Amino acid sequence: MAVPKRRTSKRKKRARNTHKKAAPVVLQACPRCQAPKRPHRICGECGYYAGKQRAEAREG
Repeated sequence: MAVPKRRTSKRKKRARNTHKKAAPVVLQACPRCQAPKRPHRICGECGYYAGKQRAEAREG
C-alpha cells in the first residue's frame, strides 16, 4: 500500500481543494408577482409555474 513520505502542508491541501465549494443559489424574479424564486420551480408566493396555478398562494 502506498504511504506518503511527507505530511501534506495546509497550503498544498487548501490549494488543491479551492475548487471544492458549493455553487451559489440562483434566483430569478417570478414573471407574475416579481418575488424571487429558483428557476424551474413553483413560485412560493403566488403558486404559479409556466403561467398556470399549480399550488395555493401563500397568505401573508
